[in-house]
Amino acid sequence: MRNNLLKYTFLPAVWALLALWSATPAEARQYRLASPDGKLNIDIGTDGQLTWSITHEETAVLLPSAIALQDSDGAKKSFLWGKGAKVTGEKRTTVQTSFPTPFYRKAEVEDHYNQLTLYCRGGYSVEFRAYNDGAAYRFVSQRKKAFDIQNETAEFNFAADYPAFIPYINDNRGGERYSFSFESYYSEAPLSELYADSLAITPLMVCLPEGKKAVVMEAGLSNYPGMFLLRNTAKENSLKAEFAPIPLETEIGGHNRLNLIPTRRDSLIYRAGNTSGRRTFPWRVVLVSTHDTQLADNDMMQRLSPACRIEDTSWIKPGKVAWDWWNACMLTGVDFKTGMNTPTYKKYIDFAAANRLEYIIIDDGWSGTESLMKDLNPDIDLQELIAYADSKQVGIILWASWRNLTGGSDKCPGTEEVMKHYAQMGIKGFKVDFFDRDDQVAIASVERMADLAAQHHLVLDLHGLKPYGVQRTYPNIVNFEGVKGLENAKWEPIAGGAPLHDMPRYDVTIPYLRMLAGPLDYTPGAMRNATRTEFRTSNDLPMSMGTRVHQMAMYTVFEAPLQMLADSPSHYQKEQECTDFIAKVPTTFDETVVLAGEVGEYIALARRKGDTWYVAAMTNWTPRSLDIDLSFLGEGTFKAEIFSDGVNADRDATDYKRETRTITPTDKLNADMMPGGGWTARISR
Repeated sequence: MRNNLLKYTFLPAVWALLALWSATPAEARQYRLASPDGKLNIDIGTDGQLTWSITHEETAVLLPSAIALQDSDGAKKSFLWGKGAKVTGEKRTTVQTSFPTPFYRKAEVEDHYNQLTLYCRGGYSVEFRAYNDGAAYRFVSQRKKAFDIQNETAEFNFAADYPAFIPYINDNRGGERYSFSFESYYSEAPLSELYADSLAITPLMVCLPEGKKAVVMEAGLSNYPGMFLLRNTAKENSLKAEFAPIPLETEIGGHNRLNLIPTRRDSLIYRAGNTSGRRTFPWRVVLVSTHDTQLADNDMMQRLSPACRIEDTSWIKPGKVAWDWWNACMLTGVDFKTGMNTPTYKKYIDFAAANRLEYIIIDDGWSGTESLMKDLNPDIDLQELIAYADSKQVGIILWASWRNLTGGSDKCPGTEEVMKHYAQMGIKGFKVDFFDRDDQVAIASVERMADLAAQHHLVLDLHGLKPYGVQRTYPNIVNFEGVKGLENAKWEPIAGGAPLHDMPRYDVTIPYLRMLAGPLDYTPGAMRNATRTEFRTSNDLPMSMGTRVHQMAMYTVFEAPLQMLADSPSHYQKEQECTDFIAKVPTTFDETVVLAGEVGEYIALARRKGDTWYVAAMTNWTPRSLDIDLSFLGEGTFKAEIFSDGVNADRDATDYKRETRTITPTDKLNADMMPGGGWTARISR
């Protein structure tokens, strides 16, 4: 009896102690997750507020930074995920796999990471991934019941006032805070000098000690608003996320009244609608590099995006495009008035066929201002052009505003009717322009539109929008704009006898930053090229900053499964030697090797398609000489066709030199580049 009494009076005390011991760590425990190579560590804190921090070797990449979601069940009840987080379980996994990427800069992407999933009270979990080149987390709902999201907290706290490359929003549509083209030059300034309350887009780069870089970005966005960044004035050296609320009312406005600009927004950033409560949310990502060259061949966006949802992708055809808009449909040596008319586009088709280009685009002006089905331009006979293009094995892509193609809705009313009609006529795709938003409605619309396009075997080129991973999910989205491309040369301000913006520096920045998000429709290929002091703006006869070969090198450097030839067919025909080279450069590749480079200074890389290598280098306004190491070639002898800046390209930017050489992998090729210059080669057996 005595022993039993001791037993039953002792056990409750033990249970109480065990409960206290287990409850305290569950609320305040620290978790650590290491990368496969052990150099990068994520530390997760659960003491009152869920936080994450990142170290790489001895470098503090990210100090403890709060992460949270604030939900709503529609009955004015709210629960803050991450606040007072109580971890009820954990799971650790290691993944080492790969997947094919046929519409990318390499044929296959390796995916190797360690993952920690923390299951939390309240019906949610948080997944953390540690890669050798970065860290990421996302929230995952475990609930069955649908819920809305009022806001999301994502902080990025740094250890010091580091320099940063900031792509600010700078031309809001109609003055609306979140309506923007996603085209930004980079402001270079310390974190402390970020403009208060000025939004920036991602990727955004922070320069760490010892040449390391941290890049903040997002991935895996689906039916959820995109992430803006701004200075976190509550903390030093800190960034925080901001998200566009759901639009409730819109008005037609913007350039040529092509936009749907929100005039009233909800208090919510995400509304579940009729969908299940179970879902994953976007990844918040911090890349870490020890050398800038690593950023120019980083696959994180591909790894963290949903897998392809199109069963048969054999019909998707990347390629190059003869484009009309930049050159203002300007042809010379013809016996008709050029413009948006049938004879002009027949000449574009002839040019595309002669140079084995896959497509032409008929840009803004072929349709009515309010409809893609009515009030069509009477000077353009689409049926005749389609038949003519088919006879020459050239496809036609049509321009459309997002407003006219989808009604600016996530339901895309009328989209299927338009796509079915033009697909049956023989059109191969649409260039969809003037999104200029990435709120939930716009993002959901992209997915619906891409699905409808795939059903009708149509490719899409999206403008006024940044890539965010959907290009892996729907690879019929073959390109995005979201870049200060060559079109900006048509209206670049001149100040003090020189252009206001430094486009060559921008050209050697975006391969490290903007291209982390995905392909870019920069629209290269200018044949009228100018030095810094000779550059002028012109609408009908535009020119580029920098040398001819700087433009030619872009076809290898810039990732674009759908790549434009922006200049006039007449100009290309007068420069056939350069045109022949450009026409041979593929738009997707099997392998990429970054040879050298520094953000904002220069880049040199090589890409392989089959047995042929395409090598290119570009510099900013600083002249530069590089030794191109050819050890990537493999054994044997090769023939190299090389274009380099001419000896007078510092005075006449159109000057170039072409040569052919026999080379071996032990050779080095010297790439001498003039101010704003370039160098490029095609190497084959």
